[in-house]
Parts: sequence; C-alpha cells; structure tokens
Amino acid sequence: MFEIKKPSSSNKTIRMPDTLIEQLEKLAGEHDISFNQLVVQCCEYALKNMKPEKK
Repeated sequence: MFEIKKPSSSNKTIRMPDTLIEQLEKLAGEHDISFNQLVVQCCEYALKNMKPEKK
C-alpha cells in the first residue's frame, strides 16, 4: 500500500560569513534549488566524506 512519508526536520539558526552565503545563494539559484536544500546537501556530503578520526 502506498504510504506518504514526511521526513522530520527542525529549525536551527546558524551564522555564516556573508561571502559564503552569497556564494551558496548564487549556486542554489544556478541549479534551481533552495538555499536550504543546498546547505543540507553540502552538510550531508561533508559528513559522509570525512576522514576517520585518529584516537
């Protein structure tokens, strides 16, 4: 049976350098996605591609 799923999300205010925001807004506009979608994708990519920590 078809089931509609709504991923959970939360609001969080973060501070970023103005120049970074400008670059991300430009890139999001060029790819017709929201600023938020781009930031989420960037964070997910960074987390998946981090080098393992040495303890």
